[in-house]
Amino acid sequence: MSTLKGKTLFITGSSRGIGLAIALRAARDGANIIIAAKTTDPHPKLPGTIYTAAKEIEAAGGKALPCVVDIRDEAQIHAAVAKAVETFGGIDILVNNASAISLTGTLETPLKRFDLMHGINTRGTFACSQACLPYLKKSSNPHILNNSPPLNMEARWFGPHVAYTMAKFGMSMCVLGMAEEFKDEGIAVNALWPRTVIATAAVQNLLGGDETIKGSRSPEIMADAAHAILTKPSRSFTGNFCIDEDVLRGVGVTDFDKYQSVPGAELFPDYFI
Repeated sequence: MSTLKGKTLFITGSSRGIGLAIALRAARDGANIIIAAKTTDPHPKLPGTIYTAAKEIEAAGGKALPCVVDIRDEAQIHAAVAKAVETFGGIDILVNNASAISLTGTLETPLKRFDLMHGINTRGTFACSQACLPYLKKSSNPHILNNSPPLNMEARWFGPHVAYTMAKFGMSMCVLGMAEEFKDEGIAVNALWPRTVIATAAVQNLLGGDETIKGSRSPEIMADAAHAILTKPSRSFTGNFCIDEDVLRGVGVTDFDKYQSVPGAELFPDYFI
């Protein structure tokens, strides 16, 4: 299978950034996209709402269902899943993309922020997976894809920001566990992580601004890699911690310059690589 035409994707945090890029790539195939995100009104520093995303998805050739979802709220998740099934007849793919970040040390991380990261990253991923799994079981090629890193258990990734690392690795542990748990049912569970920093609003506002953006790649590299993963046979490709560049090399991509924010600029490696 090389297309997502007719497939239904439930994508968290898809009003902007990597989540929206994945949605648009699938939309170009003619996929159905559930935009599960919180943003209904324009934010002064963050572009995009679930409604502007829906317009972009439909303009790209897909069908969109914008749903107001805070993935810390179990009732909102289940309401969106029910609406997705009512609208499109089922769910084929779940992309756990929504995340919160705070690159702060132990003494500098308020518990409110700790709870936010763990509530969205780890708990939200688990909750969305739990809600979608009954419908994924009915799909012919079901996938769960988490935007999370390889489980690189080195102290250097914990020391500077242990709370964030724990929250992201929680998403990756969901991959490790659920891939094993559901392999006999043919549900693929994989992780995807970028080799370099990706140019998103979070990077612009929280992680270095224009200088970091210069050394970044566009979200489209993650979208193309996600597409390559999600079109693989679910029974034979599961439990993998994928890196965007490696996935694309595996399907014959050799030109990565097209993804650079500033052609020729030195690229910044992402965390956990």
